[in-house]
Amino acid sequence: MAIRHAAIEKNAPLLLILTLITVAIGGLVEIVPLFTIETTIEDVKGVRPYSPLELAGRDVYVREGCYLCHSQQIRPFRDEVERYGHYSIAAESKYDHPFQWGSKRTGPDLARVGGKYSNEWHVDHLRDPQAMVPGSVMPAYAFLAEKPLRFDAPANLRASRSVGVPYDDAMIAAAAADLLVQADPEADADALRARYPKAVTGDFDGHPKRLTEMDALVAYLQMLGTLVEFNDLSPEDLQQ
Repeated sequence: MAIRHAAIEKNAPLLLILTLITVAIGGLVEIVPLFTIETTIEDVKGVRPYSPLELAGRDVYVREGCYLCHSQQIRPFRDEVERYGHYSIAAESKYDHPFQWGSKRTGPDLARVGGKYSNEWHVDHLRDPQAMVPGSVMPAYAFLAEKPLRFDAPANLRASRSVGVPYDDAMIAAAAADLLVQADPEADADALRARYPKAVTGDFDGHPKRLTEMDALVAYLQMLGTLVEFNDLSPEDLQQ
């Protein structure tokens, strides 16, 4: 066997061919089984698609590059869990295209920021970060409160459905109305909450008569990390 192995090592073309064959076999063994299953991520109770307003806010979040300084992935280390909350599981990002795990943290992780602060705090923080967090290097985003939200909700929900997000026809039909209802403190939001449980409703930016990008961004921030009740999960769910 040693003699045969030495012969292969001395024959560069043969070594290259055998290496390619070995890598190909290994790749097929890992990849082919993935085509036999619908998804590699189990369903977890509470995880749902974004509401139209949250989805619009996520677009603003991505557009402004917030993910470059804020990750949305709490790693399973004691210091991270004690600071930010329960470590992240894959199911929480199953409807993100792309996911917002991030690669660095100039600011804190935002995976569990939902409900941690009031709407007013978020607006004030986005307007003048240093007034709320002395020493912050975050730039101001006051212009978001003056910029009307332009978002074709039905079209964006249909686009998301095309990549696997389970928006049904009723959600798409109601998308334009749901966009307005979520930011209207006087609107009847029961139907919205039936479609999107735990959706935070109300006037986010302090101007109930207009819908701005600030409304959308704060709505998105306020749902992050609020959907999953980790005390109710099985050990199998937490291993994802």
